[in-house]
Amino acid sequence: MNELLLAAERTLSYGLADEAERLYRQAAAEDPTSSLAIVGLARVALERADDAGALALARQALALEPANEAASRLVARLEEVLRYREGTHTPARPAAPQPAAPKGAPHP
Repeated sequence: MNELLLAAERTLSYGLADEAERLYRQAAAEDPTSSLAIVGLARVALERADDAGALALARQALALEPANEAASRLVARLEEVLRYREGTHTPARPAAPQPAAPKGAPHP
């Protein structure tokens, strides 16, 4: 199965999402508990601009293997992106205004 995952990774890096998806699906069929194959499918979804689908797959991979750092980072990033798009993000707090220097005082 490692050969399938490597081939899928290489194929995705060439921008061949359909072929990469086929290879990742084949790897997932051989080992349904492979979080690496599921993360690969999430990356294919991202390549296709399907952020919601990618998030669902990344969450699935994380459920299979909670220690999977790639899945964890992908879930966190996609949740942030989707919150931002939905307008539920918390904007950064503006800096507090600085008091004006007294007239004639030198500038720092």
